[in-house]
Amino acid sequence: MGGFGLFVTMLFVFAVLLVFMSVKSVPQGMEYTVERFGKYTNTLTPGLNIIMPIIDRIGRKLNVMEQVLDVPSQEVITKDNAMVRVDGVVFYQIMDAAKAAYEITYLDMAIINLVMTNIRTVMGSMDLDELLSRRDEINARLLNVVDEATSPWGIKVTRIEIKDIAPPKDLVDSMARQMKAEREKRAQILEAEGMRQAEILKAEGLKQGAILDAEGRKEAAFRDAEARERLAEAEARATAMVSEAIAKGDVQAINYFVAQKYIESLKDVATANNSKLIFMPLEASSVIGALGGIGELAKEALAKKG
Repeated sequence: MGGFGLFVTMLFVFAVLLVFMSVKSVPQGMEYTVERFGKYTNTLTPGLNIIMPIIDRIGRKLNVMEQVLDVPSQEVITKDNAMVRVDGVVFYQIMDAAKAAYEITYLDMAIINLVMTNIRTVMGSMDLDELLSRRDEINARLLNVVDEATSPWGIKVTRIEIKDIAPPKDLVDSMARQMKAEREKRAQILEAEGMRQAEILKAEGLKQGAILDAEGRKEAAFRDAEARERLAEAEARATAMVSEAIAKGDVQAINYFVAQKYIESLKDVATANNSKLIFMPLEASSVIGALGGIGELAKEALAKKG
């Protein structure tokens, strides 16, 4: 009876051990491959999984989350024989655990070496200027080539980024001098363009000033001509009135006409350039009488209008 009890106890313990051996818990982001007598049978996904104890065992434990690898720095000779040092990073994700486990050995090393080889191939076919200005195109070409090459391994290369492209120091110094010369050239061009624009604006200002001055002189001449025309009309009307009065035998009109000519003659003599000092007798009574005649003519003209 004691031997039977021991057998039952051992059988119970063995059953518990078989249960623990058959139940496998896979964490999130991981996948396990199952091997039966050394041959792959299936893949365990995250959660609780049941396998056949004793005959089945866990083969590989693979991380199926997106992973990143640093691509070591290496020297690359460009198409124009410039030596540059390049490094980068590659992002990938395992899509098929069985292929990643059994189609390739040392997956990370294989990816890094494949990327480094294709970096030399892609960059070696480009000039230095293209390397420095077309980095996005380089990344896209590398991604297409590497992703296609790693497809049989059950992985997906999601992104490849070139981190740094470092030309030799002497080449960097030469490029710096070239950039400085280009900046000075652009500065001189901008300065010359500014001076050109300033000269143009100055000429435009002078042109507008001349136009405005000419228009001002034109307006002044027009107004002077209009004033002279009105003065001539006034003188013509005055002369007509005097002539009419003289024709009627008006003595005051005759005095006015004589006094006007008398005063104009005195004005011409006084404003002559060769005149320095003039002594001449003036009959004040004659001039005053003439002015009186002017007043009488004005009164008669206003009386007629009234």
